[in-house]
Amino acid sequence: MHSGGMTDALEITPCSGPVRGSIQPPGSKSIANRALVVAALADGTSLLTGVPDGVDTRVMMSGLRQLGYDVVHDADAATAGVSGRSGKIPASDARLNLQNAGTATRFLTAMCCLGHGRYTVDGNARMRERPIRDLTEALEQLGAGVQCSPTGCPPVEIEANGLDGGSVKVLGRSSSQFLSALLMAAPYARQAVEFVIPSDLVSRPYIDITLGVMSAFGVVPDRVEHDRTVVHNGCYQSRDYAIEPDASAAGYFFAAAAVTRGKVTVTGLSRQSLQGDVAFVDALEQMGCIVTSESDSITVEGRPLRGIDIDMNAISDTAQTLAAVAVFADGETTIRNIAHVRHKETDRIHAVVTELRKLGLHADEHEDGMTIHPGTLRPTTVRTWDDHRMAMSFALIGLRCPGTVIADPECTSKTYPGFFADLSRLCGTAG
Repeated sequence: MHSGGMTDALEITPCSGPVRGSIQPPGSKSIANRALVVAALADGTSLLTGVPDGVDTRVMMSGLRQLGYDVVHDADAATAGVSGRSGKIPASDARLNLQNAGTATRFLTAMCCLGHGRYTVDGNARMRERPIRDLTEALEQLGAGVQCSPTGCPPVEIEANGLDGGSVKVLGRSSSQFLSALLMAAPYARQAVEFVIPSDLVSRPYIDITLGVMSAFGVVPDRVEHDRTVVHNGCYQSRDYAIEPDASAAGYFFAAAAVTRGKVTVTGLSRQSLQGDVAFVDALEQMGCIVTSESDSITVEGRPLRGIDIDMNAISDTAQTLAAVAVFADGETTIRNIAHVRHKETDRIHAVVTELRKLGLHADEHEDGMTIHPGTLRPTTVRTWDDHRMAMSFALIGLRCPGTVIADPECTSKTYPGFFADLSRLCGTAG
C-alpha cells in the first residue's frame, strides 16, 4: 500500500474495485481508558479484555503505574490486569507527563484529587494548549486544591486531600471528558455529588459510555432529571470486563465501503453499543448507503452518494471521516456544531479544510464546521497535523484518488497502530 518508509510517508494504493469484506477493529480507547480508571479505583483485581494497544491507552496505564497501581498489560492477548485499591491513590507524590492523551490527562486530574499529597499532571506542547480550566474549577467546587496554568491549560498542580462532594455545575463547552472525569471519581467523595449538566454539553454520548462503565463495576448513578445526576458514596467492585471494538475506528471501514461502493461488515459491534459513534452509519445512510445491523455486526453497502447538511456535535470524532466521504458525493456537504474539535489533537476544522484545498477542492471553513464542495481531485501529500484521525480519514480519499500520500502515518499509533495494515488487507492492496 505504500512506497517509502512508514516513518516518512505512505502512498495509498487506489482500490481496483469496490471494497468487500469484514473486519473487527481493536477495542475502544474511550471505553478502555474509563475501565482502567474505574478498575484502579475498585475493590479487588479486574481483568480487562479487548484492550487496544494504542499510545493513549499505554499512556493511561503508565500514569496509573506512576500513581502506584499494579497494571499488567499483555499487548498480544489484548488484556490488562488491574489491582484496585478501593478508591485510594497509593502514591503521595507524582509528576505525570501524559503526552497528548486527552482522556488520561482529564481523568487522572480528577482521580489525583482523591489522593493525599502533591501531584502534577502535564503533557506535551499541544496538551499545554488544550483547555482544562473548566475541570479544575469544577474540582474546586468539590473542595479540591487544584490549579491549572494561567492559560487555562496544563500543567495542573494538585494539593490533594480528597474531595468533599456536594453540588457541582460542569461547563461542557469544549469537552465532555471533564464531566466523565468527575463522575468516575465521585463515589469516593466524602458526601454524595450532585451534577448539574449543561444543555450545551458537547459529545454527550460519551457520558453514556462513562455511566455504562461505572454501572458495570457496581456504581449506578441516579439520573434525577435530564440535567441532574447524583452519584452516591460507594465503591466499584472488580470484575472481568470485555471492551467492545472501537466505533470511531469502525467508521473508517464503513466509509471505505461508501467511497468505493463496496460492502463492509464490522463484527463485534451493534447498534446497542455503548459508543455513540455507531450513529456514524446513520449519516452514511442519509448520504445514500444501505445499512443493515445484526446483534453482533453492522454492514454498510455503498451506493451513489449525495451531499447532506448535518449536525455532528454528538459524534464529532467521526466528522473528519464524513468529510472524506463527502469528497465523492453529488452536491455539497455541510458539517455543523463541532466548534469544540478545534481543541483536539489539532484544530480539526482548519486542518481538514486546508488539506482538502491542497487536493484541489473548494472547501469553506466556518466557526463551528465546514462545507465541502466535490470536484476534481489532484495528487498531493496530506499533512496529518500530528492527528491520528487526519491520517486515517484522508487515507480513504486515496482509495479513489491516485497519488495521495499520507505524511507521518505513524501518528495513527495514538489509537490504532495497525490501521494501514488492516486497511490494506480489507482492500486487497497489501504490498
